[in-house]
Amino acid sequence: MPFREINAKMVEAHVQPGQRLFSQRGAMIAYKGDVRFTPNMQGGQGGLTSMIGRRVANEATPLMTVEGQGTVMFGHGGHHVEVIELDGDTLCVEADRLLAFDGTLEQGTLFLGSDGGVMGMVRGQVTGQGLFTTTLKGRGAVAVMAHGGIIQLPVTPDRPVHVDPQAYVAHHGDVRNKLSTALGWRDMVGRGSGEGFQLELSGNGAVFVQASEEKL
Repeated sequence: MPFREINAKMVEAHVQPGQRLFSQRGAMIAYKGDVRFTPNMQGGQGGLTSMIGRRVANEATPLMTVEGQGTVMFGHGGHHVEVIELDGDTLCVEADRLLAFDGTLEQGTLFLGSDGGVMGMVRGQVTGQGLFTTTLKGRGAVAVMAHGGIIQLPVTPDRPVHVDPQAYVAHHGDVRNKLSTALGWRDMVGRGSGEGFQLELSGNGAVFVQASEEKL
């Protein structure tokens, strides 16, 4: 794992010759050694085609390519940071939550309409995530950001997990998601601010949830 958590809001990455990282622009706090930072317009390993849909929808997040030899510290906006390690599976996460990730991971774009049909599109509007989400696939580490810290909840075939769409951060594994309606206690007491919708995740994997309903 190239990332080490310094504290709840900062991570440190060791950059080696012949390897590279991608980070959100403006996320570098400090660095030591011979490290180079260059703008990346192709969205990582996925290439330009993985970013076309997001750019059309104005949902792309600019990245920096990080190369050389040294140590780099990353953080952004005082947000809490969580390091997620992938072992050949796929992480679905919003692009603006990506702080930094391994250059070995293949980046793609998933149209929410294909991940749950029309309800996937509804989910994008309810959560404020838009119509696309980012996928990272392979073996490597990803540093993601959230409000108020992150907890990881296992998803198993016999125990699906229901999440407030505003608190959803990411998920990985063989996980399917759908948006469903529900009458919660908050609606009963007059706080109908979106809690009438639930994001149901089923299958085999994990979902990451933040301790806040605030978007980045």
